[in-house]
Amino acid sequence: MPTRRIGAEAALARLDGWRAVAGRDAIAKDFRFKDFNAAFGFMSRVALRAERHDHHPEWFNVYNRVEVTLTTHDAGGVSEKDVALAQFMDQTAEQIRD
Repeated sequence: MPTRRIGAEAALARLDGWRAVAGRDAIAKDFRFKDFNAAFGFMSRVALRAERHDHHPEWFNVYNRVEVTLTTHDAGGVSEKDVALAQFMDQTAEQIRD
């Protein structure tokens, strides 16, 4: 069964600090951490979750910063998978910052 697209606007209504990506149906957020070790720890936790759910982020890391873009390619835009992964990322970032 294909993943159903919900769109960035619907996803953003349920998320804090995320933004729409210009020119595509995607959402994005920049995460900042204390140092590279914390940023890499965040990416490692998210990577394990993403692999289990077969839903992988587009991301970029420089030192303590992780820039994330989420969209579901087989749905042609943002889906519930993106909302779930975004919520997991937010929770994980908070745990690492504590």
